[in-house]
Amino acid sequence: MPPAPSPCDRQQVLGMPVDACPDVLAAAVELHRSGGGQLVTLNAEMTMTALAQPELGQAIRAADLVIPDGAGVVWALRRQGIRVRRSPGIELAHNLLAHAAQHHWRVALVGASPAVMDALREQLPQHHPGLQLVIAVHGFQAPEAWPGLEQQLLALKPDLVLAALGVPRQETWIGRLHHNQAGLWMGVGGSFDVWSGQKKRAPQWMGALQIEWLYRLIQEPSRWRRMLSLPQFAWAVISGNPPRPATQKPEAGKTPE
Repeated sequence: MPPAPSPCDRQQVLGMPVDACPDVLAAAVELHRSGGGQLVTLNAEMTMTALAQPELGQAIRAADLVIPDGAGVVWALRRQGIRVRRSPGIELAHNLLAHAAQHHWRVALVGASPAVMDALREQLPQHHPGLQLVIAVHGFQAPEAWPGLEQQLLALKPDLVLAALGVPRQETWIGRLHHNQAGLWMGVGGSFDVWSGQKKRAPQWMGALQIEWLYRLIQEPSRWRRMLSLPQFAWAVISGNPPRPATQKPEAGKTPE
């Protein structure tokens, strides 16, 4: 029997938890073995959104495993003397799919567009032979369809649920559903779009320089308003004065990103 993975050390960045783990995949597999839970991939933009939207902040604080997805979070931890490796969520999700195929996990996919989900149903089993997709549904469902979809999902008792509903919806949706459920539940943002080929991930050299955000901005210039959160995050870390949480909650039923 392989030895248990080294435990993760929970830290804080602007009041949000971050787990410093020697091996995030091993930590996720151990979480599955011990009963499951919610995984969050934290970056600077999500941190600032969580400070503005208490419902998202609550979901992150309640998560069982929060990995440092963004370079800003890694930088903030290093300012505290904590050295961690950036762990992109898209890579962890990909590795979890490979592990799921090898260990006969039941996998559920929820989110993205109908065209993207159609592509994933065909492509993922080819990339991961043996993958058991028990449900794969797009995120653009009518509001009245969601309760039935959620009940179907819970009845299937999947080992791994990947949700691409956009931040903050995917985190709060998982936070509401996963209680008393086994398996791993993880928000994956735009990973489905990349896996399906509809979008491209930044080149490796940009990832090495930690400027993937620039590549995303070039691909989607409309993101520039969201990118304003990056200097705000840096100033909050340097000054030690994060913005106060807003009292207004996000609108319910918002169309997924």
